[in-house]
Parts: sequence; C-alpha cells; structure tokens
Amino acid sequence: MVITKRIRLQTDGNCDIVDITRQVAESLSASGLRAGTATVFVAHSTAGVTTTEYEPGLVKDLKALFERLAPQGGDYQHDSGASEGNGHAHIQASLLGPTLSVPFEGGILLLGTWQQIVIVDFDNRPRTRQVVFQFVGE
Repeated sequence: MVITKRIRLQTDGNCDIVDITRQVAESLSASGLRAGTATVFVAHSTAGVTTTEYEPGLVKDLKALFERLAPQGGDYQHDSGASEGNGHAHIQASLLGPTLSVPFEGGILLLGTWQQIVIVDFDNRPRTRQVVFQFVGE
C-alpha cells in the first residue's frame, strides 16, 4: 500500500533548519502501516532534507559548513540575470538533496537515538515550503 501526505511549513530562510520528525511520525501512525519505507521529499530547489542530531551547537555547525561550501554573496552565474540573488541556495540545496528514506517497523520510524529528520531552507528569505511524506508498506 502507498499513502501520501503533504504538509506546509513556514521557514525563515538563510539556512533555517526545521525539525519535522514529529510530523513524519504522526503521519506514519495515522497511516496504519506497520512495516515499510517512509520517503520525505521537499518540493523546492533551494531546500533539502536530511537526518541529524537537532541540537543548537550542531545546527550552528551545519549552517557554518554550508556557508563555507557555497557562501552567500559568492560569484554565481545564476545571480547574473534576473535572479533573486539566491545562487548559493541552489548550490547548497543540491549538495544536500531533496529526498530522504527511512525504514519503519511496528509503525515506528527506525531512526537512531539522536537522529531527527530536518528540512534545511537555504533561500535568502522566508518561504512557505511543501514537504511530501510517502509511506510504502503493509
């Protein structure tokens, strides 16, 4: 069986990291599925999804890493036209990727003790983001 759920969330941009573990777990529970795979997909080219320990120090470290890899204000061809000045955000999001798969068993996501599912919004301004959860299982 395949069950798809969509949520919208407001982000602050500028590498805003939002923990969505609770929303994924609640949607999985409501699905009634017991075993399978949960896919999380952020439907935007300047945002990505991953797992991490969602704690203040690591959140700051991740933001600093992405700024070092593709700094805001860098020289991006994307920014030379009628762009929104967010070339760095597209590069950062491409590095992270838009999709995450997590197995589940007994209706519970099989995340590690310190793993949370997070959306990272790299854009240079606040946005409303659509996130798709798809559960495949039985």
